[in-house]
Amino acid sequence: MIRLLLADDQALVRGALATLLGLEGDLEVVAQVGRGDEVAAAVEAHAPDVCLLDIEMPGLDGIEACRLVARGPARPTGPRVLVVTTFGRPGYLRRALEAGASGFVVKDTPAGELADAVRRVHAGLRVVDPDLATASLLDGPSPLTEREADVLRLALDGAPVASIAAALHLSGGTVRNHLSAAIGKTSTTTRVEAARVARDRGWI
Repeated sequence: MIRLLLADDQALVRGALATLLGLEGDLEVVAQVGRGDEVAAAVEAHAPDVCLLDIEMPGLDGIEACRLVARGPARPTGPRVLVVTTFGRPGYLRRALEAGASGFVVKDTPAGELADAVRRVHAGLRVVDPDLATASLLDGPSPLTEREADVLRLALDGAPVASIAAALHLSGGTVRNHLSAAIGKTSTTTRVEAARVARDRGWI
C-alpha cells in the first residue's frame, strides 16, 4: 500500500480526494490536514509515502510545507510530494520543483490520472502537467530577488511601508527600494499592482 497524506484547506475538496483515491486498491489515505503548518507534524506522526499538497493554505503555503518535508539530501527518508492545486501558474510550478516536489498537477486532473501520478511519484519519477511545463520554460525564472518577493507578499493586502519594514526588520528606505525595483520588474505603477502581477505569475 502507498500511504498518503492530503493537505488542502477546503474540506470538501480534501474529502473528495480522499474518497476517490481510497477507491484504488493500492492507495491508503492515512492523514488529512487543512493547514500548511500542520503538514510537518502529520508527516512525523503518520509516515506517509506521498504527500498531496495544495499551494494556498493558511499557516504556511504548500510550497514552504514541501520544502520542510520533501525527500531530498537533507531528508533522505522523507515522503515524496505531489502538488495538487487549482492555481496552475508557471511560477508556482518552478518554485514547487525547486522546493523538492516530485510532481505538480491541477485539481481538474481526472481521478485515474491523479492516482497514476501518485504511483509514478512514489516510484521516484517526476510528474508535471505538460502545459504548465511548457509555459514555465517560456516564462523563465522569476526576476524578483528573495527580499523583493518577501516585500511584495506583505504588500499584496495593501500593508503600508512602515508595517512591511517592521515585519521584515528593515528600514523604510530599504523597503521602498525593494518595492521600486519590483514595480519596475513587473512593469506596473504601484506596489499593490506589482504584488498582484507577481502573485498571478506564481512568483510569490
